[in-house]
Amino acid sequence: MDYCRQNSTSAILTNAGPLAAEEIDKIITYYNLKSPDGNPLSGAKKFNLMVKTHLGPVEDETSVVYLKGESCANIYLDWKAVQETTRRKLPFGIAQIGKAFRNEITVKQFMFRTREFEQMDVEYFVKPGTEDNHYAYFKQNRWDFYTQALSLNSKNLRFRQHDKDELVFYAKEAWDVEYNFGENGFKELEGIHNRTDYDTKQHSKFSGQDLTYFDSEDNSRYLPYIVETSAGFNRMFLAIMFEFYSEQELTNAKGETETRILLKLPHNLAPFKLAILPLMKKDGLGEYAFELYSKLRKSGISCDYDEAGSIGKRYRRQDENGTPYCVCVDYQTLEDNTVTIRDRDTMEQRRIVIEELSNLIK
Repeated sequence: MDYCRQNSTSAILTNAGPLAAEEIDKIITYYNLKSPDGNPLSGAKKFNLMVKTHLGPVEDETSVVYLKGESCANIYLDWKAVQETTRRKLPFGIAQIGKAFRNEITVKQFMFRTREFEQMDVEYFVKPGTEDNHYAYFKQNRWDFYTQALSLNSKNLRFRQHDKDELVFYAKEAWDVEYNFGENGFKELEGIHNRTDYDTKQHSKFSGQDLTYFDSEDNSRYLPYIVETSAGFNRMFLAIMFEFYSEQELTNAKGETETRILLKLPHNLAPFKLAILPLMKKDGLGEYAFELYSKLRKSGISCDYDEAGSIGKRYRRQDENGTPYCVCVDYQTLEDNTVTIRDRDTMEQRRIVIEELSNLIK
């Protein structure tokens, strides 16, 4: 048990992933490990993360199939056909979003462990010898996406390089983008991998097809290298919720304490940019507000319409939806075509003419 003697318990547990079942059994015995309740541990067991099912009306061994554990497999199979039909020159990439299925041992921790989830992949096919430059580009590109496009706080993000003992044997380099999910700590959002030519080589070998790319610039043929980014849509959504969801304790007009749920989404992420709210449904306010809502929708502005309940409750609903601005149509609107604009984040209100509404959309 030289491995146990040369490493601390915390180091062993942190890097237990690559260990074989027999090695884990030896560690359990050496340290006399127990469960949190003090019960003896069983021997290590192998789990199949692939979801097994049957395809067709007859359930026998001939109809056994497995749901895909990664959504990117189709790209490796189809890249040559895509390249030829679109007449793309290298480098070029294929992006997709799709479902993946894994037979997780436990499903918990919000969206971290689910048996069905959405993956987003980019497989970028490059000339051998240029992969390092493309890899560096995608690392920076993905960081900029999270900090700029999604406006996540850079303090909640970090890169983590795969250790040698966890690096897949065919990968030249691999980094994860991780987000700090509060008490759950840093968890992976996206992986960025230099997969070399392993995938194109394996598919060419087992399909018997020539999958080489003809490079007309230097009159040569080669199997492309692949630079990959693979992100979990579910986790990305959860990171946005962790970043922008908050609850505020406010005192209402009656002196009572109430909780305001605020989803402080950046404008580009907000499902609705404006919410059109008539002060009341009567006296023509509802008709005016709905006509304004229809015009804005036709002009391409994503907006919501809500006339149910008091104006205060409707403001709260839109705060929870993440809508940046509420537009209140009141009696003065019928006189001078001005409306009251309420800011989601500050709750400040001001009047503007209707023609200025489009200027609010950033």
